Amino acid sequence: MISVVVPAFNESLILHTLYERVAAAAATWNEDWELVIVDDGSRDSTFEIAQKIGSSDPRVKVIGFSRNFGHQAAVTAGLFYAAGDIVAVIDADLQDPPEELIRFIKKCREGFDVVYAIRTERKEGPFKKAAYFLYYRALKRLASIDIPLDSGDFCVMSRRVVDVMNSLGERNRFVRGLRSYIGYRQTGLTYERHARQAGEAKYTFSKLVKLGLDGVFNFSYQPLHLLMLLGSSVSVASFLGGFMVLLQYLTNTTLLGYNPHNALGWTSLMIATLFLAGVEIFAIGLLGEYVGRIFEEIKGRPVYLVERAVNLEIKRIQ
Repeated sequence: MISVVVPAFNESLILHTLYERVAAAAATWNEDWELVIVDDGSRDSTFEIAQKIGSSDPRVKVIGFSRNFGHQAAVTAGLFYAAGDIVAVIDADLQDPPEELIRFIKKCREGFDVVYAIRTERKEGPFKKAAYFLYYRALKRLASIDIPLDSGDFCVMSRRVVDVMNSLGERNRFVRGLRSYIGYRQTGLTYERHARQAGEAKYTFSKLVKLGLDGVFNFSYQPLHLLMLLGSSVSVASFLGGFMVLLQYLTNTTLLGYNPHNALGWTSLMIATLFLAGVEIFAIGLLGEYVGRIFEEIKGRPVYLVERAVNLEIKRIQ
């Protein structure tokens, strides 16, 4: 059976179209299928519309969160409740075309455990395109594992990969990073990402920044290494600068118009003080990010809470 997991937040305008296109695409698969819609605490009628679709088609399973837990939590819940031996993840806004899934499913049937989508074209502005381009390449350089370039959550996974994903105890999730971490046989297929079919984008700039930081901090210690390198460089530069000033003072030498006997030194003192203070505050903030994430993990709170469900039984708190 093929499971299609769809996280949804305030997507009431598009759910009927989503269902119709998934059902039409599934007719070409010649396999049993289910559509798992995860309502991420929507404030519109997303759950009610999904519930009506589920009442007319038992293949449609609906999960409703008690509040908004975020896109990655919704994907996590969908993977937990999906019953198929192959599980696909697509966005509700139809930027990931359901019609493309047959290519990914066939590739998965060839023996690949993960078939992820590589975006070749985005229907977005130049600033956003440039930001995505730079971020994925920075993440690839920083991450301790190989996270494919320009690949999002749109993918198809085998049952054993989904089972491993469900077994991971990580709370602050970056799904595409966990998918790469698991390993097994993985390959990518290119596709053209479409424009949103209706409604407004739910990933605001701040949410995109948070997701990007999750990718860096969850899969890389490089920021700490770079911070140590920066601190070492500043220390060496300060020592050499101090040594040069001491030599000038002892020999009463003027270098580049500066003589310790004649200069009061207030400007250079303030610049050095502000620079070092900035480095220290940045270092504390960076360490705080890692410590904060440790704090969130050790509390052991669930990734999400399911309040209601359609065509399936709520299993347990995850």
